[in-house]
Amino acid sequence: MLRRRYLIKNHHGTVTETIPQLFWRIATDVARAEQLYPGPTRLAGAAQRFYESMARLEFLPNSPTLMNAGRPLQQLAACFVLPVEDSLNSILDAVKQQALIHQSGGGTGFSFSRLRPHDDLVSSTHGIASGPVSFMRIFNMATDVIKQGGTRRGANMGILRVDHPDILEFIGLKQNPAEMTNFNLSVGLTADFMRAFERRQRYGLINPRTGKAARRLPAQMVFDRLAQAAWATGEPGVIYLDRINAANPTPRLGDIEATNPCGEQPLLPYESCTLGSIDVSKFVARTGGTAAIDYARLDETISLAVRFLDNVIDRNHYPLKGIETATLQTRKIGLGIMGFADLLIALDIPYGTDAAIAQATSLMSFVQTRAHDASRQLALQRGLFPAYQGSRLDARRERRRNATVTTIAPTGTISLIAGCSPGIEPLYGVRILRRALEDLELTMVHPAFAKMIRAHGLPLEELRTDLAASPSIQDIARIPREIRRLFITAHDVPPQQHVRMQAVFQRFSDSGVSKTINMPSSATKADVADAFLLAYELGCKGLTVFRSGSRENQVLSCSPAQPC
Repeated sequence: MLRRRYLIKNHHGTVTETIPQLFWRIATDVARAEQLYPGPTRLAGAAQRFYESMARLEFLPNSPTLMNAGRPLQQLAACFVLPVEDSLNSILDAVKQQALIHQSGGGTGFSFSRLRPHDDLVSSTHGIASGPVSFMRIFNMATDVIKQGGTRRGANMGILRVDHPDILEFIGLKQNPAEMTNFNLSVGLTADFMRAFERRQRYGLINPRTGKAARRLPAQMVFDRLAQAAWATGEPGVIYLDRINAANPTPRLGDIEATNPCGEQPLLPYESCTLGSIDVSKFVARTGGTAAIDYARLDETISLAVRFLDNVIDRNHYPLKGIETATLQTRKIGLGIMGFADLLIALDIPYGTDAAIAQATSLMSFVQTRAHDASRQLALQRGLFPAYQGSRLDARRERRRNATVTTIAPTGTISLIAGCSPGIEPLYGVRILRRALEDLELTMVHPAFAKMIRAHGLPLEELRTDLAASPSIQDIARIPREIRRLFITAHDVPPQQHVRMQAVFQRFSDSGVSKTINMPSSATKADVADAFLLAYELGCKGLTVFRSGSRENQVLSCSPAQPC
């Protein structure tokens, strides 16, 4: 995967860069930002320190930084949100801007809520509008023909407010598996809608062109349609718009209407965000047989990572001037974690238990506190983010370099590089088949599981058939109980515990949390509805559910023939 996506190739397609050279290329490029800040505030040996952190696979930035730093493209951000206004010029401009971003390795999010509904008046032509869904298909088609940085197809998020007149068409859009294959979809739920749902009332659909009520629908019916669609295909997900804007650090710059493709990064129009994640499983210290998190070493890495990501903002070549302007106003970064499931295994804590929730609370609260401290220190050295005055941080007298600092990204590819479990997810299976780069299949057995099995004198080869048959090992009697207890997989965790885990990390994240609420194939529509409601109750900013087997092609499975 590194050879195909990240390492430099010559014009014949031959790889000319080693993995250490990859990390040194990135480290030296990002360290050049130190020259912008004179005097003693520069980090001594910055390039060497950045290199060592990445080479030890303790911290990795998002894929565009890995691919493009120190190269002519130099586009280093992962997440972008582009506005789509209610005019043909704006729509086509957004398609062009999307193509440029995808070509550079980024992903894009859009709200289509400002587009007039289908059958509405088009005064300039005396015709009728085709509605947001028809225009979304243009964005999807454009993505098909643009490869990200020549290595991967683009990803998009499409959002429509629940009070848009075309909401039912939007909810049903991806029930056809051939539709919108390059998009994740989310419904923007509002506080007014949730109140109408709780009271079993109708709510108003608003024509965005006129701002007037179009008609009223039963909130229960719309919510049921949403739950049914998510049960059937995993989409759409939901985002809670009012909650996102209650946490918007710079409300004077406008409302947040959309997120990046994976949903963890709510952004204003034209904002971008650079992400990076720390593999927390590499910060376990053992004393006399007892494992514990080495918080002192983790603290150093958090501080270094915040500085690295702030440097990336200065080193970035932005694909559009408007994106550069918006990004430099708020200097948003997103530092998160990966390897959380591996950490729990190392600490002898089963995922999905109260002990795991407690560990998540103490870990992420530490990450949040130390990351904010690092951003405050950078503010003393380099200055506040320019949009600080009048921001929510200004109101709290919290002087930071970055409007947002922490987030939880899915870390799909960089967790493979780091050799750890992705994001805050539980293990999908002890043995998994992972599809990457569209045509690359990677079969992996969890190394800690293999080590424990061999320590018990069991031949791993004899277990491969059992491991390929199901994502759970709880019913494999010949695996010792103490191993089964520890190697909890996504399908062993009740949906409510998935949501509770997401809510804990959301509590200590400035932005959002990307997490999948895995459900067994036997889950019901009511289970999906309950997950959406619990997430709202517990303070999440959004939710994505996935019922096993509900899609023909899954990124993770147990074997080629077994979707698990």
